[in-house]
Amino acid sequence: MLKQPFKFTLNTNDLLKKDGVSYLIPFILITLCFALWGFANDTTGPIVKAFSKIFRMNVTEGSMVQVAYFLGYFSMTLPAAYFIQRYSFKAGVLLGLSLFAVGALMFIPARSFGYYTPFLVAYFISTCGLSFLETSSSPYIYCMGPEETATQRLNLAQAFNSIGAFIGMFIAKDLVQARMNPMTSAQRFELTSAQFDIIKEHDLSIVIQPYILMGAFCILLLVIIRITKMPVASNTPEKSILMTIRELMTFKNYREGVVAQFFYIGAQVTCWTFIIQYGTHIFMAEGMAEKEAEIMSQNYNILAMAFFTVSRFVCTFFLRYIPAGRLLCILAICAIAFTGGVIFFPDRNGIYCLVAVSACMSLMFPTIYGVALHGLGSKVKVAGAGLIMAIIGGSVLPPVQALIIDTNITFLGIPSVNLSFLIPLICFVVIAIYGHRSYVRQYIWKIDE
Repeated sequence: MLKQPFKFTLNTNDLLKKDGVSYLIPFILITLCFALWGFANDTTGPIVKAFSKIFRMNVTEGSMVQVAYFLGYFSMTLPAAYFIQRYSFKAGVLLGLSLFAVGALMFIPARSFGYYTPFLVAYFISTCGLSFLETSSSPYIYCMGPEETATQRLNLAQAFNSIGAFIGMFIAKDLVQARMNPMTSAQRFELTSAQFDIIKEHDLSIVIQPYILMGAFCILLLVIIRITKMPVASNTPEKSILMTIRELMTFKNYREGVVAQFFYIGAQVTCWTFIIQYGTHIFMAEGMAEKEAEIMSQNYNILAMAFFTVSRFVCTFFLRYIPAGRLLCILAICAIAFTGGVIFFPDRNGIYCLVAVSACMSLMFPTIYGVALHGLGSKVKVAGAGLIMAIIGGSVLPPVQALIIDTNITFLGIPSVNLSFLIPLICFVVIAIYGHRSYVRQYIWKIDE
């Protein structure tokens, strides 16, 4: 017999209250951390294209920004899990903010060096901080109320992540792309070394400004959280991390959730990073100059984030009535259809489809996170770390897509930049399967694993 899947009429007052204690202020402060890494993530995407021009690199070389960015997430996740297990979620948040501030402010000396590698090091250190921040913040939000409302709570916090991302995109467009030297990539290759160095110095001075802003914000938020009384998670004795990981791997729902999260992050990063290349290809084919085409593409990137942000609030509402796994599956199937349009449409219809994909992605990260953690009890600290480690998908898949773009091949009349979106299409297929399987397990088989 089916459970009652559509009776999600929980009192919204229970969302941020547990054992009679309100967690509204702590929730707001930790939600600001969600906005922070949203800002960081979506400032970085357009910077990939900027670095390619500044250092005269191809798309694959420019995508190393994403490799460094998500490698920091991957390498620090288990140390972060150990740290918060030994100390607290609050300590993890404070250390994460500290590391991120250091990495962001390292853009100042990186600019002085004038080489690509110091920027990659700065990205790596800043995302080591983001790894601590996400590993601490997501399960912290999960614990700020009843488990029954955890997925709604995570989606609400993640909605502010997309607001931060939205602001980051505007800043990338108006403070970076619009102020960079208008010379095209081809024209820069024709410059002498002295001429090129002058332009590179100018453009690098512009690129570092959002990161200085982020570093200053991190320091301010760190001080506020440090002096604020925050909730303390249960001090139930913990097993070793390795033993907990072995136990977690016996939970099929969690194990598949880690895989789904890997592919989701890969899909998100590829769609948001290469919308610039995709749009530039379309608009230049219409006769637009390269810089204008890039700025127009970023406008569509901002529009995609607007759809993403609104959709997240809408989907958070629908989670009160539709089981998370089912809604995840529905949106993944819609994303598959729109990604097909991205591949096969040769004109602006393709970029309209790419914008629509963002609306479908809005629910995915926090919902996969919440569904995968369901029923894990005190294991959520380490389990959350495993789901954050899956962010390595954002490091593995973008270079694969970039390699396809750099081939400049045309297959059956479809250019390489369109063909490259086969990568996120495959990702959405995996997510749809996970959403369906998790729904079947919880509401048909009634197995919490």
